[in-house]
Amino acid sequence: MRSFFKTFFAILLAFVVLIFIGIIILSVMIGKALAPEQLTVDPNSVLVIETSQPYNEMKSVDPVKAILHKGPASTPGLFDVVRLLENAATDDNIKGIYLKADNNVNGFATNEEIRNALLKFKHSGKFIYSYGEAMSQQGYYMASLGDKVYVHPKGGIDFGGFYSQLMFLKGTLEKLEIQPQIFYDGRFKSATEPLRETQMTVANRIQTTAYLGELYSNFLQRIGESRKIDTATLHGYANQGLIQSADDAAKYKLVDGLRYDDQVMDEIKRKLGLSGNDKVNFVSLKDYDNARPIVYKDGDSKIALIYAEGDIKGGDDDNETTISSGNFIKLIRKARQDNSIKAIVFRVNSPGGSALASETIWRELELAKKSKPVVVSMGDYAASGGYYISCMADSIFAQPNTLTGSIGVFGMVFNMENFFKNKLGVTFDGVKTAQYADLGTGSRPMNEVEKRFMQSSVDSIYSTFKSRVVVGRKLSGAVVDSIAQGRVWSGVQAKQLGLVDRIGGIEDAIACAAKLAKVSSYRLREYPESRSAMEKLMKSLGGEADASALKSELGVNYNLYLQVKRIQNMNGEIQARMPYDLDVK
Repeated sequence: MRSFFKTFFAILLAFVVLIFIGIIILSVMIGKALAPEQLTVDPNSVLVIETSQPYNEMKSVDPVKAILHKGPASTPGLFDVVRLLENAATDDNIKGIYLKADNNVNGFATNEEIRNALLKFKHSGKFIYSYGEAMSQQGYYMASLGDKVYVHPKGGIDFGGFYSQLMFLKGTLEKLEIQPQIFYDGRFKSATEPLRETQMTVANRIQTTAYLGELYSNFLQRIGESRKIDTATLHGYANQGLIQSADDAAKYKLVDGLRYDDQVMDEIKRKLGLSGNDKVNFVSLKDYDNARPIVYKDGDSKIALIYAEGDIKGGDDDNETTISSGNFIKLIRKARQDNSIKAIVFRVNSPGGSALASETIWRELELAKKSKPVVVSMGDYAASGGYYISCMADSIFAQPNTLTGSIGVFGMVFNMENFFKNKLGVTFDGVKTAQYADLGTGSRPMNEVEKRFMQSSVDSIYSTFKSRVVVGRKLSGAVVDSIAQGRVWSGVQAKQLGLVDRIGGIEDAIACAAKLAKVSSYRLREYPESRSAMEKLMKSLGGEADASALKSELGVNYNLYLQVKRIQNMNGEIQARMPYDLDVK
């Protein structure tokens, strides 16, 4: 028997060792597979930028592409794009940019950041050629800055003006016999409006008209500067419906000519001194990112750049497009306690979310501010909870078309009693040890006392929110109350009201932070730290893969699914969140 056990354990040990060695070999193989192929940029190259490419705040990696080596495995983040364009402006191998402009899925402030970087590139003396077959308005917004702007002869440009359309679910809920019990503060706080109205309220129509007008004004102004056409004339083109074809776009000087793709290629060849069957060496932005490691600054001191993108939630969710209070407390605290970090730039791109999580993040930033400068840079949105976590900063930067403010809160509890009973045949019963033990349950309607409890909580949080703004922005309580009320403001409006300090982008915020910290030589330390390709791979095998598959399956309906899911998650928790998902077209 002793001999049997000796043999058994020897075999078991050998088996364990073989598995361990196998894991090491597999890790090395995967590591080599995931290692990016180092690319080079040849002389006389042209950088290609596509307006249809979405850009998050941080670089995104596709680990499957990394393993299979099927094209670039990563997409640069927004600030990566800015830095790559700065590098390209002084790179002798890059002679110009080919801007492929059709659809554009990025937000207004994201487009503004990239467009400004393209203008800086253009000022270096290198060329930008823009071309598209069927340009969306935001695609044309980017394309309009080109030295030459061409459109397909049978294509065209959407130039009909902006509109924002909301979807109201009150009638649907009534048919399902679901009663949303809603509590809110701020007469402009229209986040719950789709659940309690069948059309826009007067207040919501006023605020939407105002900020949509500001977005459109900036749109016309920047295009007018590039095309040398006054904004009144441009507005007239849209208002009279004059741009209906590619010929119209050429007639009214929105483009420099009508071209097919091959004709644009020939013109770029001539610009580069090529001829005949010579090929243009086009380099995608993704490939250029791989070929040119970004070195933004290289000083002794450090400035922390913390990206906060997505909905604000409690807990420790490590999703890169979610701002979870648990994770961000750790990130901010790490930057706060690191003596080599002299200032913090907090990049906020968020429509808000949990009021409690917003307060928790605000607290950690307030502590950081006591030891070093904190500067906020706002992206497409920094509204409601997104503004909550921004208002304490020493200085706040926003783009003219950032949507911010929305200082207000709400809560809701769905009464599902009749839905379960009349639609599904389900009823509920139970016992409790105290009168309000089942407060917030969806199986019955709330009584008047419970409704007062809920409204009192909303009122208290709204009061706290406004007090944070009073202290952070050094405004009187009366002023804050007048500009709060849940109202959404554009970046331009927010600056006029004192909610932000300056109009500018990420680089402006970094420069301000360095100035406040009194450092002239510094480098950036970016958070959250990028996960390795291996970590990305393991993550993609879980929830991220499920989300990607769902997005692919639902297509254009994916955003509707997200809105319904978000409403479900908001049930019972007080929210500092911007009104619905704004869809401006």
